[in-house]
Amino acid sequence: MIAIIDYGVGNLFSLQSSFAAIGEEASVTGDKKVIEKADRLILPGVGAFGDAAAKLRDTGLDTVVKEQAASGKPLLGICLGMQLLFDKSFEFGEYEGLGLIKGSVKPIKDVIDPGLKIPHIGWNSLIFKKESPLFKYNENGDFVYFVHSYYAADCGENVIATTEYGAELTAAVADKNVFGAQFHPEKSGKTGLKMLKAFCEVQI
Repeated sequence: MIAIIDYGVGNLFSLQSSFAAIGEEASVTGDKKVIEKADRLILPGVGAFGDAAAKLRDTGLDTVVKEQAASGKPLLGICLGMQLLFDKSFEFGEYEGLGLIKGSVKPIKDVIDPGLKIPHIGWNSLIFKKESPLFKYNENGDFVYFVHSYYAADCGENVIATTEYGAELTAAVADKNVFGAQFHPEKSGKTGLKMLKAFCEVQI
């Protein structure tokens, strides 16, 4: 069973529907015991980093996520959920993340062409940087759906895919059993479902 962690932030039920579409059982839960019994974890997120990090701490789920990741359980952070995996974020201040992947979260506006719109919203292609079990059913150049104004920086050794939007931006990361996708697989059609299927088959 896959636990989609409910800490008050995220597009939870569309993710649950996506797993149902590939024949996988997924439960939306904020219950520590359910999360501990799950085979895999999804950390979703929509909104501002500081608010989301505070909600994780307030619910005590930050500790649960770190403990489960340390145990070797596969964990996938999606969009803001991916950004929370990093050491810190500079979104409207400086906030501490989960520290599961080295790096920081910085504004897109500092690196892209000034004429491009922020947030970055829309379909962009993936550029694979490293072979990863997360993309075993996908192909280099597959299009996925992004919605973000901040990107993961200083994390080169863990980047498995990037995308081009006026600059090369981090699209996906991995460090052992911890994975992150800046894009929304649940909004990325068959391409996103293929990635979720691969995540369900990850063996660490």
